[in-house]
Amino acid sequence: MKTNNIPLEGDFHSNLPIPPGEYLEEVIEDLGMSKSELARRLERPAPKLSAIFKGEKAITPDTALRLQQVVGVPAHIWTGLEAEYRLALARLDEEKQAERLKDEIHFVPRFCYSQLVKLGEVEKKTKPIDKVRELLNFFGTMSLKTISTLQRFQPAYRLGAANDYSSEALAAWIRLGERRAAHVDCKPFEKKTLKAKIEPIRNLTNYQPDEFLPELIDHLASCGVALVVCPHFPKTKAHGATFQLREDKVVLMMTIRYCWADIFWFSLFHELGHILRHSIKDVIIENNIKNTREDEADAFARDMLVPSNAYEAFVKKTRFDLGSIVEFSRQIDVHPGIIVGRLQHERIVKRNWHNELRERYEWKDV
Repeated sequence: MKTNNIPLEGDFHSNLPIPPGEYLEEVIEDLGMSKSELARRLERPAPKLSAIFKGEKAITPDTALRLQQVVGVPAHIWTGLEAEYRLALARLDEEKQAERLKDEIHFVPRFCYSQLVKLGEVEKKTKPIDKVRELLNFFGTMSLKTISTLQRFQPAYRLGAANDYSSEALAAWIRLGERRAAHVDCKPFEKKTLKAKIEPIRNLTNYQPDEFLPELIDHLASCGVALVVCPHFPKTKAHGATFQLREDKVVLMMTIRYCWADIFWFSLFHELGHILRHSIKDVIIENNIKNTREDEADAFARDMLVPSNAYEAFVKKTRFDLGSIVEFSRQIDVHPGIIVGRLQHERIVKRNWHNELRERYEWKDV
């Protein structure tokens, strides 16, 4: 059996999704063949063939060969028609997606796109829609509107709506930590092991970042904690964050928003306090909003860095000259800037006193 209206290769390219089944209906009509007869000749179930006519099921190479034998149209014509149909559907879906993504262009600056480009987390694009696609890949989602509904980022949206604060920026910062922590090799998380590492970690306060950071990362990784030090994102107001990446891995994020060494170490021990004393399943963000849990983490950091008994004895002497502070810091083996920072915070000395003992870190490759 032959048919006279076989399309030539190159004749069936179309941007409209026309299922090959429509052409098949024309072919069997010319042949005076019913759909049920075609199904019997092809030895294919009628429902399956019906789905092909509607474009709901693809013409496979095996079916194409059977059609060639039964209706006389070459198999490559059927596979070509099928490929063009699927490609046209994909193009149509892409056009629909492009229209949908236009509604999300206004999110691009909110999610700190330029900062993510600088960090190599997304590619630099010029078209707004391409920027949206980059952010969708970064977050691993189909819509930027759904980010606020995801459990990992909900704390960012619950912190408030101040004019100088951005939930989207904080979500981008948390996602950055999530992605980077995934590449940190860690042993299974154990609080007991982490407690044993507190003193060795404290002993690192007298070193520079390029000296202590690799060792600090190793100490924490041996406890199941992935340390991620990230640049500050505008309008996040975050010093640090902790959350559970998976059942046996915890993430500890630190920002380099401030360069003061004493603030870095206090914030680090504050986050360690959260991990040791609070649920690791919660996403906890340190951003100056105080509550009982934050007070407990502050107390942990304060007492771990400067033991309370030693500090109380030092304060009673009421001698806070440079020499006394340096000597006390040597006795408890902690950076003198941490002592100064605490004295200033508790208003025992003025804010501008002894700042020469407070060190500013220079962070490289962070």
